[in-house]
This record gives sequence, structure tokens and C-alpha cells, in this order.
Amino acid sequence: MKLIFASNNKHKVEEVSLILGESHKITSLKDLEINEDIPEDYHTLEENALFKARFANKITDMDVFADDTGLEIESLNGRPGVHSARFAGVGRNFDANIDKVLLLLSGTEKRNARFRTVIALILDNREYLFEGIVEGTILHERRGTRGFGYDPIFLPGGEKLTFAEMTLTDKNRISHRALAFEKLKMFLLQYNKPGNKQVK
Repeated sequence: MKLIFASNNKHKVEEVSLILGESHKITSLKDLEINEDIPEDYHTLEENALFKARFANKITDMDVFADDTGLEIESLNGRPGVHSARFAGVGRNFDANIDKVLLLLSGTEKRNARFRTVIALILDNREYLFEGIVEGTILHERRGTRGFGYDPIFLPGGEKLTFAEMTLTDKNRISHRALAFEKLKMFLLQYNKPGNKQVK
């Protein structure tokens, strides 16, 4: 099955390709030479993911999926949440975003947080949503150089390494994105069974 991933983030494309495996051919917008920065102006991850999927579906007329992810910090009332990518300003500067989170949490030990990913799939002109959540803690300083975004300061529950210290294989074993995309993968496997094209 060929699917368009409504993203130009090479790190995401690499992660998702590994999760979905060889049975699903993933094509990014960049592969199609579509370099538009799709707006993420809505108030929920679900709305953003659906908007991106609908945008890509409209311009490609193909089956597509999109995701949106937020870091939700308990003591910040769920912030940065849907604004995670631009928490420190208009640009996607994750060093600045991390600095802002660490500043806001300075002086507190209440550092519970979770990463949440929502995937919107448009398949045969029908829409589906999938969610993945991983609980964890925000550290006081960066650890690790792998990954992207807030990975250097997020320690998943029960783990000794941050996402930025893990290999991609280990991260894909437990991450919010992996959990959501595993649900997508299982759905697609079921959907593609002969005579089963109307999975609810």
C-alpha cells in the first residue's frame, strides 16, 4: 500500500517508515516536491492532524495520513500542548522551546509530563483517528543528542534514558509516536484483508 505522509520532517519520516515496515510505501510531501508549510492553527492535536491530512489529500488526491504531537506538562496546565512546535515563538526552534520549558519549571519538582500523538488517516475518502501516549518526567537539563524536539529533556516512565539518548529502535519500542503508528499499522493490516474494506 502506498500512503502519503503529510510531513516534510525527515526525522518523523524515518521513524514512521521503520514502524510501518516494508509493506507500506511511505512518500513524504518533500518526495513529491510539495514544500508548503501547512498551518497548525487549531486548538487541538486532532484538529491539526485532520487539517494537514485533508490538505495533503486535496492536493494529491491520494490516501494520506498526518500527525500532530504535543508535550503536555502537568504543572503548566497541559502546556505547551498543541503549541509545542512554536512554544518559544513563531519559528520551530526547539532549543529555544526547551529553554522556555526549563525556565518555567525552574524551582519546582512537579515535573510530570506526557507526550501525546494523534494521527489522522484519510483512506478511500474516509477519515480515522489514532492516538498514542507515553507518560514521563521533564528533567532539569538536556541529556542526549539523538532524536528531535523535546527528546533531550523527556525521561519516559520506567526508563533510564531520555528519548535523545536512545537509539531509534529503542525509541520506537515505547514512544508516543510509535504507539499511535502501531495502531495505524494494525488497522491497515486489517483493512487490507480481502473482503474487509469497510473497517470501522
